[in-house]
Amino acid sequence: MSEAQGQSRPFVTEFGTLRALQFDGLTVQSVMSIADPDVLALDYTRAMMGFLLFKPRPRHIVMVGLGGGSLAKYCLRTLPDTRFTAVEISPEVIALRQRFGIPPDDERFRVLCADGADYLRDSDDAPDVLLVDGFVATGQPARLGSADFFADCRRALAPDGVLVVNHWAGDGRYPVYAARLREAFDGRVLAIAAEDGDNRISFSAPGPGFPPSRGRILARCAELAELHSFDVADIAQRVLARLDRMMGRRSADAGLDGAGSHSD
Repeated sequence: MSEAQGQSRPFVTEFGTLRALQFDGLTVQSVMSIADPDVLALDYTRAMMGFLLFKPRPRHIVMVGLGGGSLAKYCLRTLPDTRFTAVEISPEVIALRQRFGIPPDDERFRVLCADGADYLRDSDDAPDVLLVDGFVATGQPARLGSADFFADCRRALAPDGVLVVNHWAGDGRYPVYAARLREAFDGRVLAIAAEDGDNRISFSAPGPGFPPSRGRILARCAELAELHSFDVADIAQRVLARLDRMMGRRSADAGLDGAGSHSD
């Protein structure tokens, strides 16, 4: 969860059965269960895995911000046909990878020490899924909330790909970042809340078929439930609740437009 330029050095702390990555004494950046290192210990990571409801068999995942590697480890274990590239700006964070059980680089997995914004600007990888989870102690770096960054995310994705952004709603800049994301993706954004903090997870896609129908999401949920250890149905219900609100708002807007078009 780190994009750690210009801040305190990362350090590791332990709380009973949990190991955490921190940059200060107040904010936890990543958490790992010592007994089960590959489990998704924080709800925001489980919410980010909601991309499976839209792209269940990604060919290549790129993530901005390695942190403690929870998402990388989970994807490597449960998506055996998927390649995973993590782009982390902080060499100090990368140096802690063994403390969090992050595997060494191989043909499926690589960790690059680079600025995620620069990487996406110059990349021709065309990933099927792009995960953005880059934070400093004070919130999301401004560059990862810029209009140029979100435009680069859209350009970098495969045509049928999905972008997943972890926002912190406690950041006063969050409404601006969210508006820029909606503009970059022509309004094709669906956001849900995480249950263990002020995290808001936004799913976006460049293709006109996003978001999919309720029926498609429910069918995907049924397929995924037997393959994954987290509660896929819980994430799907949050997605569906948000989709219902979006559809209701559009229906209301259409009704208002229709009411305004009548003439005597």
